Amino acid sequence: MNTSLKNWPNSPLHPAFMLSTWFFSGLLPKAPGTWGSLAALPFAWLLWTYGGYWAMALGIAGVFLLGLWATGKYMQLSGTQDPEEVVIDEVAGVWITCLALPLSPEIKDYVLAFILFRLFDILKPWPIRIFDRRHSAFGVMMDDVVAGIMAAAILWGVTQYV
Repeated sequence: MNTSLKNWPNSPLHPAFMLSTWFFSGLLPKAPGTWGSLAALPFAWLLWTYGGYWAMALGIAGVFLLGLWATGKYMQLSGTQDPEEVVIDEVAGVWITCLALPLSPEIKDYVLAFILFRLFDILKPWPIRIFDRRHSAFGVMMDDVVAGIMAAAILWGVTQYV
């Protein structure tokens, strides 16, 4: 496991640790952001299937607020800035992208949401880059929020007109 675990009170079962790493998916080897984004998709499907747009929107608000707290706590206790294993920001970003899903999304729509979000998250075009440079919990969360908004705009256009 990650060397930053030594600073965690009690155990890695601390709620901030579990949430910031999105139930440990951010600890998987290589490309933690991709793993975190993939781990977010089943939750997105549940929110969309059983609650629709408003459940997804409320889920985003909740995960964003929890992400601010959990990321801040993780950064404080681990002594790191923008640690790669923190992936709750990817969860918020993927869910924002999923807001643009069609009313009856198919698997291909979720795959496209995932790909578009990862593309923006990895390339970090302007204005994503502005937030990526802020080494705070807010900056960590917001770069993925903006990536999610940009990916959602593309997803909406594709699903509406293609």
